[in-house]
Amino acid sequence: MKLSRRLSYRSSGVSISEGDKFVNSIKPLVKKTFNSSVISGLGNFGAFYKLNNKYKSPVFVSSIDGVGTKSKIASLLDRYDTVGEDLVNHCVNDIAVCGAVPLFFLDYYASGKLNAKYASKVIEGMARGCINNNCSLIGGETAEMPGVYSGKDFDLAGCITGIVEKRNILDRKNVKMGDLLIGLPSNGLHTNGYSLARKIFDTKVKLNSKFSDKNLAIGDELLKVHRSYLKIIQLSLKKFKINSISHVTGGGIEGNTKRVIPQSRKLSIDWNAWAKPEIFKLIKAKGNVSTSDMAKTFNMGIGLVFIITPSIADKFIKYLWSKNELPVIIGEVK
Repeated sequence: MKLSRRLSYRSSGVSISEGDKFVNSIKPLVKKTFNSSVISGLGNFGAFYKLNNKYKSPVFVSSIDGVGTKSKIASLLDRYDTVGEDLVNHCVNDIAVCGAVPLFFLDYYASGKLNAKYASKVIEGMARGCINNNCSLIGGETAEMPGVYSGKDFDLAGCITGIVEKRNILDRKNVKMGDLLIGLPSNGLHTNGYSLARKIFDTKVKLNSKFSDKNLAIGDELLKVHRSYLKIIQLSLKKFKINSISHVTGGGIEGNTKRVIPQSRKLSIDWNAWAKPEIFKLIKAKGNVSTSDMAKTFNMGIGLVFIITPSIADKFIKYLWSKNELPVIIGEVK
């Protein structure tokens, strides 16, 4: 008779002890993001958040996203401290352009083999993003899935919940013909277009090579943190009548801005209105990427678009300058 082999969770590639080590290492990081609305210590399966009842007609706004294959660049370069912040900022921007402010955030981290040191760096960046955006990291899920992910591969996703007074929700119905598009600079690729970028810079040697007169490594440029626009959005909404706002992610400037204008309207974009950052020029040249594909894939240096009536343009642009922004009129609504 053939003896059966006793199996354990560890023999299948999952380490309970490494998971416990990871959880213990991130507890102080996560706790730093808590505010008085977070109810902790209940020991249940869900996270609890008490709403501050200062709103007359509160509306919750939620969004979910991931960092995509930017995670591959991070694992290839053993740089895990930025993608968590990327994730938070991306999700924050998605609700901020609706007029909302973030309340709390939940994350999902999956890998083939959990490395507590690397995973803790990811959460460290996430906690930093939450603190900078006045948002609480109240829950998360860590999955170790050998056979699904290999090597140092990992996936990262997050869900955010924010709140806005109903009367303050930005509605694309307010956009009219002749409205101007005011763009704010991005911080590089943010979290989109990495599947294409990785085809061009597919080795550690290429990622560590220098480009531009700043002697900057390509990998450093590609791992720049996705910028949060929450603060400048909220400041602008308090002082000006903003008709709509677009967060430029996958699909580029035109694809995303079309989402926040009436379907009957079109966009006229002046692609020569701003200087494109060097990284986009490099991707285009090294990858022999067409101009149209570049515009559909990347933000091309513009991460946020305010849509305003022309009558307030001068005052609004001067205001943005006073806040150390570099606004540029990139087109109009037709």
